[in-house]
Amino acid sequence: MLKKYLKDNVLITDGAMGTYYSNITGSSTTLSELANKENPQLIKSIHEQYIEAGAKLIRTNTFSANSITLKKSRRDTEGLIKSGYELAQSAAQGKDVFVAASIGPVPELLEGKTLDKETILDEYLFIAKTFLSLGAKIFIFETFSSTEYIEEVAKYIKSSNAHAFILVQFALNTEGYTRKGVSAKRIQGQIKQMPYIDAYGFNCSIGPTHLYNIIKEMDFSDDMVSALPNSGYPVVINERTVYTQNPEYFSDKLMDIKSLGVNIIGGCCGTTPSHIKALAEKLHIKPVYHGHVAKSEGQDEDGSPKHPNSFANKLKNKEFPIAVELDPPFGTDLRKVMEGSRELKNSGVDILTIADSPMARVRVNPIMVAAKIQREVGIDTMPHLCCRDRNIIALKASLLGAHVEGIRNLLAVTGDPIPSPERNLVKSVFNLNSIQLIEMIEEMNQEVFSSEPFLLGGALNLNVLNKDVELRRMIQKTEKGAEFFLTQPIFHDSVIDYLIKVKDQYNVKILAGVIPIVSYRNAMFLNNEVAGIDIPKEYIDRFSPSMSRQEAEDVGVDMAVDLINKIKDYADGIYLITPFSRTNMIARIINKSLS
Repeated sequence: MLKKYLKDNVLITDGAMGTYYSNITGSSTTLSELANKENPQLIKSIHEQYIEAGAKLIRTNTFSANSITLKKSRRDTEGLIKSGYELAQSAAQGKDVFVAASIGPVPELLEGKTLDKETILDEYLFIAKTFLSLGAKIFIFETFSSTEYIEEVAKYIKSSNAHAFILVQFALNTEGYTRKGVSAKRIQGQIKQMPYIDAYGFNCSIGPTHLYNIIKEMDFSDDMVSALPNSGYPVVINERTVYTQNPEYFSDKLMDIKSLGVNIIGGCCGTTPSHIKALAEKLHIKPVYHGHVAKSEGQDEDGSPKHPNSFANKLKNKEFPIAVELDPPFGTDLRKVMEGSRELKNSGVDILTIADSPMARVRVNPIMVAAKIQREVGIDTMPHLCCRDRNIIALKASLLGAHVEGIRNLLAVTGDPIPSPERNLVKSVFNLNSIQLIEMIEEMNQEVFSSEPFLLGGALNLNVLNKDVELRRMIQKTEKGAEFFLTQPIFHDSVIDYLIKVKDQYNVKILAGVIPIVSYRNAMFLNNEVAGIDIPKEYIDRFSPSMSRQEAEDVGVDMAVDLINKIKDYADGIYLITPFSRTNMIARIINKSLS
């Protein structure tokens, strides 16, 4: 029935529920789903206001109605969904109005822990099954960041009701990308390959002008497309998020959007019945716009990369690269780091990896240090990028900055936890873990950095007791886009044996980690206080507390050389970790074992 309507008409939907509910009640929260039980008359009244304003389709007040977001049992969540559906049906009764089941994203993180895909998919299927049992025939998936889960859930809905109508909407930023770094154009391409989806579009996150500027370059021929932008950009006043009340402006811009070939229009955050009324009054049929997407340039005129990646080429050509890790300084004096970088370059090192505030202690930003070294020393660099200190916006901003500076290699890590005494003052972010970070960067590689993508690496700890669990994480990282791995420092023969097994079974590039020990005290500290490092007693016993600095360093060099000679036939490269900025020690090791 809805499909038939859309063949000859433009469909006006309702506007926001959460922000409008917040405005009416004076509440600081937009989590209105609980009101399906606590204040049902108000929810029904909001539906009725949108219908009176001219909405031809209203959405159930169930966007966040999942047991993970609400932290409720499935029984309670099912009750809220049922109430939300019945309230919308009651408001539409006797009126020529469509009612759609609203389904928002299920969180992938719960209290800092990543939920597995099976759990998330099962939650979506539970929501869909609940709506189907209530008789829902129109389903709107809103504010999604990727197409993951969409096809499976849509297939389930269609298998239960072949005549169900499914609209999937995605939230874009002002640059035209979702939170996971997928472009509007790529979303369009992916959705058009899914036979169970009837319509697609974009909602939330940005206002009508930004949305218009993004989608005007897209071709919507023969597609059913929706556009439900926010009323504009919000501001915070007295700790409340407030949107500009701009019905005339909003409706004018929506008419421009309609002229692009969009045939489902309405509003998201900040919009009210006044916005929908203004839109309904202006609705006219206009020609469909057919545009094109401009291509970005990422190469020099002769077709060569602007920033050649010699490290990537060495890995590809099986040339056994040498990577060395340096820690940025705690202060602003970079002289020691720069001098050490030059020494390491002259020693034959292929790439310098720059740690990201290891041990959660503040150091100079690794991307800035890496860029300076690469620019002034002339050696490839690989900054570490950890999830601990940055939200997704900051991570993406860092990636953009790194790419501008010519950096093309990255190591994605979760990051060391904040020390316990500081947790009341310093808060971890962890919007993502390392696997999700790799996935996000790979999405940006395909979209933003497609001409010269980042080469992505991951961490691999073979010192753990359950090595198979770590191996599964490695496989997950490769599936998301990691192309090589740096291991934690290796000391045990059993770890080398396991490395051989991994290399025999999996086609993956691994640089084996080696950290030189500089003294007996250093050996005891590493073995007892640094997670992921396990030093055999026979190695510790090579040192004594009475050794001079030079004697201990000589032992450390010889030990590292021995380890490299044991490992190098079973790895794709060596990853040396510089102890206490002693780059001269690393140079000696390279000269004795790898020159």
